[in-house]
Amino acid sequence: MSVNAVTVRVPAKVNVQLAVGGRRPDGFHDLANVFLAVGLYDHVTATPAQELRITGEGPDIASVPLDASNLAARAAVALAERHNITPRVHLHIGKDIPVAGGMAGGSADAAAALLACDTLWGLGSSRADLLAICAELGSDVPFSLAGGAALGVGRGEILTPLEVGGSFSWVFAVADGGLSTPAVYRECDRLRREQGTGDAAGDVPVPEADPRLLSALRDGDVHALAAALHNDLQAAALSLRPELAGTLQAGTEAGALAAIVSGSGPTCAFLAPDADTAGKIAATLGSSARAATSPAPGASVVA
Repeated sequence: MSVNAVTVRVPAKVNVQLAVGGRRPDGFHDLANVFLAVGLYDHVTATPAQELRITGEGPDIASVPLDASNLAARAAVALAERHNITPRVHLHIGKDIPVAGGMAGGSADAAAALLACDTLWGLGSSRADLLAICAELGSDVPFSLAGGAALGVGRGEILTPLEVGGSFSWVFAVADGGLSTPAVYRECDRLRREQGTGDAAGDVPVPEADPRLLSALRDGDVHALAAALHNDLQAAALSLRPELAGTLQAGTEAGALAAIVSGSGPTCAFLAPDADTAGKIAATLGSSARAATSPAPGASVVA
């Protein structure tokens, strides 16, 4: 039976821990990256076409490149090359994950496009094959496919699933304008040099997951999780966007148990004690704030 269209839903992510090692000779940094997928979703629909084409809709879609440089387009090309076929597909991206907000929206679209094209073309790729292509596309792409909760090491692409003993309520405050992830890493390196610790791999301790944080996730203990949240890139994000400090403070004063910059920012994440409080925090922070729960499933075919 031929398939005329496939739609895949894919979640955003929050980093509840982001431990960043020193700069490696290749310019990357080793990470201990504890991901949680959260219930803010993009949708990618794949339909047959004469050639690869990308369209999109949703908030901030004007900031998304709708050409071959789009990570979703690169995912379709990578899958097609793996199977020696031509990527004749139209990918339509429905954006709801903030753009350049540290929540892996571009990576999510790549994972969704990969699964949508694999289904549309009837390739039947194994999960391992899809994850291997994801890792080639970017550090966050494998987790977007997997979802749930996971520890990512290496550049973040080598995943170990984590057990989560309950759901957590979050609020995400989306800042105006994005932050470049490479720029945030460069600023992290600069701050380390400025502080005299050095920024090379041999100067910085090897990043490791915090056992207290892993235990908090496993137990579903929101207060313990709040106490363990940490992001090594937060100082760099605040250095580049000092106004984020006010947002973090406002969310905490509104009732959040903890506040953290999500990934490389500039989105700020607030862990709430419950869904009702999350709603109140979102109302206090204004129209750019979004409440969501975690963990959420990874990329999945919905139509």
